[in-house]
Amino acid sequence: MEEGDLLARGGEIGVPRIFSSVFSMQVRENNVRVQARRGSGPVYDIGIYCVNAARYLFRAEPLEVSALKLAGNDHRFTSVDEAFAVTMRFSEERVAQFTCSFGAYDRASYQVVGTEGYLTLDNAYEYAADMRLNVEGKHGSKSRTFTKHDQIAAEIAYFARCIRENKDPEPSGWEGLADVRILQAIYQSARFGRAVPIESIPVPKRPDLGQEIRMSAHEMPPLVDVEQPTK
Repeated sequence: MEEGDLLARGGEIGVPRIFSSVFSMQVRENNVRVQARRGSGPVYDIGIYCVNAARYLFRAEPLEVSALKLAGNDHRFTSVDEAFAVTMRFSEERVAQFTCSFGAYDRASYQVVGTEGYLTLDNAYEYAADMRLNVEGKHGSKSRTFTKHDQIAAEIAYFARCIRENKDPEPSGWEGLADVRILQAIYQSARFGRAVPIESIPVPKRPDLGQEIRMSAHEMPPLVDVEQPTK
Protein backbone atom coordinates (compact mmCIF):
# COMPACT_ATOMS: atom_id res chain seq x y z
CA MET A 1 0.00 0.00 0.00
CA GLU A 2 2.96 2.35 0.58
CA GLU A 3 3.66 3.03 -3.13
CA GLY A 4 -0.03 3.70 -3.75
CA ASP A 5 -0.02 6.15 -0.86
CA LEU A 6 2.97 8.04 -2.27
CA LEU A 7 1.37 8.34 -5.69
CA ALA A 8 -2.05 9.26 -4.28
CA ARG A 9 -0.68 12.02 -2.06
CA GLY A 10 2.21 13.04 -4.32
CA GLY A 11 0.04 14.57 -7.04
CA GLU A 12 0.48 11.93 -9.75
CA ILE A 13 -3.31 11.42 -9.97
CA GLY A 14 -4.20 14.97 -8.91
CA VAL A 15 -6.30 15.36 -5.79
CA PRO A 16 -7.61 11.98 -4.52
CA ARG A 17 -11.42 12.14 -4.42
CA ILE A 18 -12.83 8.60 -4.61
CA PHE A 19 -11.74 5.38 -2.92
CA SER A 20 -13.42 2.08 -3.77
CA SER A 21 -12.54 -1.40 -2.60
CA VAL A 22 -13.64 -5.03 -2.48
CA PHE A 23 -12.37 -7.56 0.03
CA SER A 24 -14.14 -10.89 -0.31
CA MET A 25 -13.59 -14.61 0.17
CA GLN A 26 -15.55 -17.85 0.09
CA VAL A 27 -15.29 -19.06 3.68
CA ARG A 28 -15.47 -22.80 4.16
CA GLU A 29 -18.42 -24.25 6.01
CA ASN A 30 -17.70 -24.76 9.73
CA ASN A 31 -14.61 -22.53 9.60
CA VAL A 32 -14.12 -20.44 12.76
CA ARG A 33 -15.07 -17.30 10.80
CA VAL A 34 -18.69 -18.50 10.53
CA GLN A 35 -19.06 -20.04 13.98
CA ALA A 36 -21.20 -18.37 16.64
CA ARG A 37 -19.27 -16.64 19.44
CA ARG A 38 -15.99 -17.20 17.58
CA GLY A 39 -16.26 -15.44 14.25
CA SER A 40 -16.60 -11.65 14.34
CA GLY A 41 -18.18 -11.28 10.89
CA PRO A 42 -16.80 -9.65 7.75
CA VAL A 43 -16.69 -6.06 9.03
CA TYR A 44 -14.36 -6.65 11.97
CA ASP A 45 -12.47 -9.46 10.22
CA ILE A 46 -11.73 -8.01 6.76
CA GLY A 47 -13.71 -4.77 6.36
CA ILE A 48 -11.31 -3.12 8.81
CA TYR A 49 -8.57 -3.31 6.15
CA CYS A 50 -10.70 -1.27 3.73
CA VAL A 51 -11.52 1.29 6.42
CA ASN A 52 -7.87 1.64 7.37
CA ALA A 53 -6.74 1.92 3.74
CA ALA A 54 -9.19 4.77 3.08
CA ARG A 55 -8.10 6.63 6.21
CA TYR A 56 -4.46 6.08 5.32
CA LEU A 57 -4.78 7.20 1.71
CA PHE A 58 -6.92 10.27 2.47
CA ARG A 59 -4.93 11.04 5.64
CA ALA A 60 -8.24 11.99 7.24
CA GLU A 61 -11.14 10.67 9.30
CA PRO A 62 -14.64 9.99 7.92
CA LEU A 63 -17.43 12.36 8.95
CA GLU A 64 -20.29 9.88 8.56
CA VAL A 65 -21.01 6.33 7.50
CA SER A 66 -23.86 4.65 5.61
CA ALA A 67 -24.03 0.85 5.45
CA LEU A 68 -26.15 -2.03 4.19
CA LYS A 69 -26.06 -5.58 5.47
CA LEU A 70 -26.27 -8.13 2.65
CA ALA A 71 -27.57 -11.64 3.24
CA GLY A 72 -28.83 -14.45 1.05
CA ASN A 73 -30.06 -17.91 1.99
CA ASP A 74 -26.65 -19.55 2.43
CA HIS A 75 -26.75 -21.73 5.57
CA ARG A 76 -23.11 -20.84 6.35
CA PHE A 77 -24.31 -17.45 7.56
CA THR A 78 -26.87 -18.34 10.19
CA SER A 79 -24.55 -17.25 13.03
CA VAL A 80 -22.53 -14.43 11.47
CA ASP A 81 -23.23 -11.84 8.79
CA GLU A 82 -22.41 -12.57 5.16
CA ALA A 83 -21.49 -9.16 3.73
CA PHE A 84 -21.69 -5.40 4.13
CA ALA A 85 -21.63 -2.53 1.63
CA VAL A 86 -20.34 0.71 3.16
CA THR A 87 -19.98 4.36 2.16
CA MET A 88 -17.86 6.77 4.21
CA ARG A 89 -18.00 10.53 3.63
CA PHE A 90 -14.84 12.54 4.26
CA SER A 91 -14.19 16.28 4.34
CA GLU A 92 -13.58 18.19 1.09
CA GLU A 93 -16.28 16.09 -0.61
CA ARG A 94 -14.24 12.89 -0.69
CA VAL A 95 -15.90 9.50 -0.50
CA ALA A 96 -14.80 5.94 0.25
CA GLN A 97 -16.90 2.91 -0.67
CA PHE A 98 -16.19 -0.75 0.02
CA THR A 99 -17.82 -4.16 0.15
CA CYS A 100 -16.58 -6.94 2.43
CA SER A 101 -17.97 -10.45 2.06
CA PHE A 102 -17.49 -14.00 3.32
CA GLY A 103 -19.62 -15.40 0.49
CA ALA A 104 -18.01 -14.20 -2.75
CA TYR A 105 -15.00 -15.06 -4.89
CA ASP A 106 -11.59 -14.12 -3.47
CA ARG A 107 -10.81 -10.46 -4.21
CA ALA A 108 -8.66 -7.95 -2.36
CA SER A 109 -8.27 -4.73 -4.30
CA TYR A 110 -8.78 -0.99 -4.15
CA GLN A 111 -8.91 1.92 -6.58
CA VAL A 112 -8.26 5.61 -5.91
CA VAL A 113 -9.62 8.10 -8.43
CA GLY A 114 -8.20 11.61 -8.41
CA THR A 115 -8.86 14.77 -10.38
CA GLU A 116 -6.18 13.87 -12.96
CA GLY A 117 -5.88 10.10 -12.91
CA TYR A 118 -6.38 6.92 -10.96
CA LEU A 119 -4.52 3.98 -9.47
CA THR A 120 -5.49 0.39 -8.67
CA LEU A 121 -3.83 -2.11 -6.34
CA ASP A 122 -4.63 -5.82 -6.66
CA ASN A 123 -4.03 -8.19 -3.74
CA ALA A 124 -4.05 -4.99 -1.69
CA TYR A 125 -4.63 -6.66 1.67
CA GLU A 126 -2.86 -9.97 1.07
CA TYR A 127 0.41 -11.08 2.61
CA ALA A 128 0.77 -14.40 0.77
CA ALA A 129 0.66 -13.07 -2.80
CA ASP A 130 2.37 -10.41 -4.91
CA MET A 131 0.71 -6.98 -5.13
CA ARG A 132 0.13 -5.39 -8.55
CA LEU A 133 -0.08 -1.61 -8.89
CA ASN A 134 -1.39 0.12 -12.02
CA VAL A 135 -1.44 3.90 -12.46
CA GLU A 136 -2.94 6.23 -15.06
CA GLY A 137 -1.69 9.70 -14.15
CA LYS A 138 -0.03 12.91 -15.22
CA HIS A 139 2.99 11.11 -16.59
CA GLY A 140 1.14 8.34 -18.41
CA SER A 141 0.68 4.71 -17.52
CA LYS A 142 2.88 2.68 -15.22
CA SER A 143 2.74 -0.71 -13.56
CA ARG A 144 4.70 -2.32 -10.78
CA THR A 145 4.64 -5.64 -8.95
CA PHE A 146 5.57 -5.90 -5.27
CA THR A 147 6.78 -9.32 -4.20
CA LYS A 148 5.20 -10.82 -1.10
CA HIS A 149 6.98 -10.40 2.23
CA ASP A 150 6.42 -11.46 5.82
CA GLN A 151 4.24 -8.75 7.36
CA ILE A 152 3.45 -10.70 10.53
CA ALA A 153 7.10 -11.28 11.46
CA ALA A 154 7.80 -7.56 10.99
CA GLU A 155 4.90 -6.66 13.30
CA ILE A 156 6.11 -9.07 15.99
CA ALA A 157 9.71 -7.82 15.74
CA TYR A 158 8.59 -4.20 16.01
CA PHE A 159 6.30 -4.84 18.97
CA ALA A 160 9.05 -6.76 20.78
CA ARG A 161 11.41 -3.82 20.20
CA CYS A 162 8.85 -1.41 21.68
CA ILE A 163 8.65 -3.60 24.81
CA ARG A 164 12.43 -3.82 25.15
CA GLU A 165 12.90 -0.06 24.66
CA ASN A 166 9.79 0.93 26.67
CA LYS A 167 8.30 2.85 23.73
CA ASP A 168 4.67 3.27 22.73
CA PRO A 169 3.98 1.41 19.47
CA GLU A 170 2.81 3.33 16.42
CA PRO A 171 0.12 2.72 15.24
CA SER A 172 -1.04 3.22 18.80
CA GLY A 173 -4.19 2.51 20.75
CA TRP A 174 -5.59 5.82 19.46
CA GLU A 175 -5.37 4.51 15.91
CA GLY A 176 -7.21 1.36 16.95
CA LEU A 177 -9.89 3.37 18.74
CA ALA A 178 -10.47 5.48 15.61
CA ASP A 179 -11.01 2.29 13.59
CA VAL A 180 -13.35 0.68 16.15
CA ARG A 181 -15.57 3.79 16.32
CA ILE A 182 -16.02 3.59 12.54
CA LEU A 183 -16.83 -0.14 12.65
CA GLN A 184 -19.43 0.45 15.35
CA ALA A 185 -20.98 3.23 13.24
CA ILE A 186 -21.20 0.79 10.31
CA TYR A 187 -23.26 -1.63 12.39
CA GLN A 188 -25.48 1.17 13.69
CA SER A 189 -26.14 2.46 10.18
CA ALA A 190 -27.03 -1.01 8.87
CA ARG A 191 -29.33 -1.61 11.83
CA PHE A 192 -31.23 1.69 11.77
CA GLY A 193 -31.12 2.36 8.02
CA ARG A 194 -29.62 5.85 8.17
CA ALA A 195 -26.29 7.64 7.97
CA VAL A 196 -24.42 7.75 11.28
CA PRO A 197 -22.16 10.73 12.08
CA ILE A 198 -18.73 10.00 13.55
CA GLU A 199 -17.05 12.20 16.11
CA SER A 200 -13.40 11.98 15.12
CA ILE A 201 -10.71 10.80 17.48
CA PRO A 202 -7.69 13.13 17.33
CA VAL A 203 -4.96 10.83 16.02
CA PRO A 204 -1.64 12.26 17.30
CA LYS A 205 0.40 10.72 14.50
CA ARG A 206 -0.34 8.69 11.40
CA PRO A 207 1.84 5.79 10.17
CA ASP A 208 4.40 6.75 7.52
CA LEU A 209 7.00 5.06 5.33
CA GLY A 210 9.74 5.80 7.82
CA GLN A 211 8.37 2.95 9.95
CA GLU A 212 8.62 0.32 7.22
CA ILE A 213 10.23 -2.99 8.18
CA ARG A 214 10.76 -5.58 5.45
CA MET A 215 11.30 -9.27 6.06
CA SER A 216 11.56 -11.96 3.41
CA ALA A 217 8.54 -14.15 2.79
CA HIS A 218 8.48 -17.78 3.93
CA GLU A 219 7.02 -20.74 2.14
CA MET A 220 3.68 -22.01 3.40
CA PRO A 221 4.37 -24.71 6.01
CA PRO A 222 2.55 -28.06 5.76
CA LEU A 223 -0.81 -28.02 7.53
CA VAL A 224 -1.50 -30.58 10.25
CA ASP A 225 -5.14 -31.60 10.89
CA VAL A 226 -6.40 -28.29 9.51
CA GLU A 227 -7.42 -26.83 6.17
CA GLN A 228 -7.31 -23.43 4.54
CA PRO A 229 -10.16 -21.15 5.76
CA THR A 230 -11.40 -20.40 2.23
CA LYS A 231 -12.54 -22.59 -0.64
